[in-house]
Amino acid sequence: MSDQVSQFYDYVDKHQDDFVKRLADAVLWPSISSDKTPQGRQHVINMGRWLHSELAKFVAKPEDATLVNLGDQEPNLKLPPLVLARIGSAAQKKTVLVYSHYDVQPVQGWAEANLQNPDAFILGIESDGRLIGRGSTDDKGPIMGWLNVLEAHQSIATSLDRPLEDVLPVNLRFMFEGMEESSSVGLDDWINNEAAKPDKGWFNGVNCACITDNYWLTTHRPALTYGLRGIAYFSINIKGATNDLHSGSFGRMVHEPMTDMVKLLAKLVGTNGVIFKEVEDMVPPPTAAERADYAKLDYKVSDLRQDIGNPVELSEDPVELVMGRMRYPSLSIHGISGAFTTITTAIPHDISGRFSIRLVGKQTPKDVQAIVTEFLNKEFANLKSKNVMSISYESEGMPWVGDKNHWNFQAADAATRAVHGDNLAPDYTREGGSIPITLTIEQALGGENVLLLPMGRSDDGAHSLHEKLDKDNYIKGTKVYGTYLYELAKINES
Repeated sequence: MSDQVSQFYDYVDKHQDDFVKRLADAVLWPSISSDKTPQGRQHVINMGRWLHSELAKFVAKPEDATLVNLGDQEPNLKLPPLVLARIGSAAQKKTVLVYSHYDVQPVQGWAEANLQNPDAFILGIESDGRLIGRGSTDDKGPIMGWLNVLEAHQSIATSLDRPLEDVLPVNLRFMFEGMEESSSVGLDDWINNEAAKPDKGWFNGVNCACITDNYWLTTHRPALTYGLRGIAYFSINIKGATNDLHSGSFGRMVHEPMTDMVKLLAKLVGTNGVIFKEVEDMVPPPTAAERADYAKLDYKVSDLRQDIGNPVELSEDPVELVMGRMRYPSLSIHGISGAFTTITTAIPHDISGRFSIRLVGKQTPKDVQAIVTEFLNKEFANLKSKNVMSISYESEGMPWVGDKNHWNFQAADAATRAVHGDNLAPDYTREGGSIPITLTIEQALGGENVLLLPMGRSDDGAHSLHEKLDKDNYIKGTKVYGTYLYELAKINES
């Protein structure tokens, strides 16, 4: 270990409380991108401005930290700014693009679910090291980890009387968005326009990318992620009578939308997780070699049970479970709007059932949309209902698989082992979730390698009402990020 890496580790160890305070400051901003109220959107914009001011402390020139106006989401609703920062431009160094997001999920029901920490935006610090709050792991913790790396190296630079960019082992480009939890509206267009410039604009000279927006496969072993499932999100809309009806007066006299909806949703997927045939048949069965690769992962049924709380797994075979997450498509039903949440005997007349399909391999949203539409129209016709059914397509994203043998991954692997130990060599995983912007970034870079480097554990509960980040992961994750930069500098690109 070099003297400078040792200094970096020493600074991180001595400033753990300061770094937790930094995360608490970030969590304070209620940056819910799906909140379209003027006040809600302003919170997200303010979070972006705060993040810009934090990054501005580390750049050489004021123009190296910028807020990009991405335009309007809809009339009278501005998109949150894209936060960019550039540190270093030395031709002899590699240039790394770092992506994360500063927006978060909604918090309805948080207070009732967290009696000890009822305010989602005040970081709860538990004695067991859990840091509880909305955005703690998704994705403010990782962003603060990068700020921690910069602060530590700024201290080293000051002690050496040198500029920060000279001390850092690579050049850095940061790109933090405020709409990831709302389909990254506006970002695709900006990236594509920037990459289309003769000099590739912001992406000029970038050698690789690091996305810090996912999680370990388990609670006990780090991971590097080289694949993501895509997504196709749908709503089934069914309309019956002109108003809600009394079941005592009209039950068994009319076609009920809820009955039609339940029948259709049940046709989409079985209780064993298998999707209807036309979608399932798009993906070939795994080869023996594939199964052997998944069997190498450090994953047990008990890991799943630890994450989900109750023994409701679909299989006792851990290989089948991880393939269900990484290799196979999945269909999940998310809810029915227009239904009643109180005890009532009314018949709802206008409802929407929402579901999504996670895509893998060569499945595309376009192909799956066509198959789903044909299937639902056929099944609805079989019901012989007089209600009216329509299908809405809400959002989509392509699946992505990167090159896990690339030097970018080798550097991240070496960094992970350096911090966690060789006995905790990282699992190489394909994430079950979707981050559509990953493919956009890869294309903007002309095919340069993209790595997903997670900080949090599998039980962090991102998007749930119990979101947390373990302090140990936060501090060691900061060290991994910094060490990764040193390993990138050392590694031979060939």
